Amino acid sequence: MLLDLTPVRRGRDANARSFAGLMELYEQNYIRLRNIAPDLCVANEMISSVPGHQDLFLSITERCKYTTMLRMTYQFEENGQPLFEPDLHLKVYHDARVVEVQQFLSRTHGPLYIARMIEQKWMMNRFLYKWLGYCLHQGHYFHPMQHLKASNK
Repeated sequence: MLLDLTPVRRGRDANARSFAGLMELYEQNYIRLRNIAPDLCVANEMISSVPGHQDLFLSITERCKYTTMLRMTYQFEENGQPLFEPDLHLKVYHDARVVEVQQFLSRTHGPLYIARMIEQKWMMNRFLYKWLGYCLHQGHYFHPMQHLKASNK
């Protein structure tokens, strides 16, 4: 068996770095993202400005019936060039109410691949969880960028 889903079937607490733990992390990220950006249908690009903190940018890259792809980042300047860090690409599953950091892995299969994939997804999504918590603590909240909203009419 590639994945042990026994704890999920029995309703036990999800272990960190397990499939069930990863799904719980996706749910927590959804809740945090919706607290920062409650309406992802408002505009394709939004900015959150909090005095004394770095501006936070969110841009919608794709909308589908049940999912939204978006990018969330800070924008810095290095040697006169824009630098985006962290630059996370997220997939929001509205029907399942989960958010997943998108990353592309090799398509090698097998038990080792599954374990490595879950570990990598755990690390990226745990980072998102902590970053969203940090943004909430700073008071970030996304409002549509008025000049972009006006130009899309």
